[in-house]
Amino acid sequence: MFTQPDRPSGRGQPLHASPVKNLAVRQGFRVYQPATFKSPEALETLRGLELDVLVVVAYGLILPPAALQCPRQGCINIHASLLPRWRGAAPIQRAVLAGDLKTGVTIMRMEAGLDTGPMLATREIDIGADDTAKTLHDRLARIGAELMVETLPALRVGRVREVPQPSEGVTYAEKINKAEALIDWRQDAALISRRVRAFNPWPIAETRLNGAQLLDSAATEAGQPGAGISPGTVLAATQDGIDIACGRGVLRIQRLQLAGRKPLFAREFIKGQRLDGARFAPV
Repeated sequence: MFTQPDRPSGRGQPLHASPVKNLAVRQGFRVYQPATFKSPEALETLRGLELDVLVVVAYGLILPPAALQCPRQGCINIHASLLPRWRGAAPIQRAVLAGDLKTGVTIMRMEAGLDTGPMLATREIDIGADDTAKTLHDRLARIGAELMVETLPALRVGRVREVPQPSEGVTYAEKINKAEALIDWRQDAALISRRVRAFNPWPIAETRLNGAQLLDSAATEAGQPGAGISPGTVLAATQDGIDIACGRGVLRIQRLQLAGRKPLFAREFIKGQRLDGARFAPV
């Protein structure tokens, strides 16, 4: 089992192992944590294992050609999109943000290019109107594991058909920048709603209320504002949510939190906040 080195986190920044490492240790697997596969030592370790195939999932480090060539049948990746759409680091968030109606999992053979290798298997699913990056991630993780379990035996006996990716429809899912989560209330409610869903659970869509940082983790569209109402204005605050005027349409916030506080449903949040005439603003 290969995973990234332990990272500092929390108060005092002690080193913490990843959940992948913790699970592997509990299951009795030997764990290797090279900082890079470009070093001769890491490559020698990989060669010494004499692997038939190496399965790579969200590893976060680039495997150089020398590493890709070590296993007898190469390196196989579970990618959380229907390639060639959303090659790159954040396919799940980008699919939600773009308003895609479908996504899926691709099992692909790794090569030197970024997610450019031939496809061994795919499985498609719908993106629900309420799906967040987290709910979609969890669904795709289960599907990806099932599809890999089906693919590996077929690969071993030579029954896998490798299909080159089409040259049309290529898009790149760039790494998420925290600044992208800042809400601009001048935008359409539909786009802001996708932003809230795409950036849940990280980095969480962000705005300000009376100067305080506010994090929104659940929202839906809710009709149209009246004429002449400034974007960001609170239109209503009820048990169902907080309705906010957008550049076009209304967004209903259903779960939110002040920085450093626990998340609250809107019906709980409004008990401690005066929202009459309030206006949400960009950070």
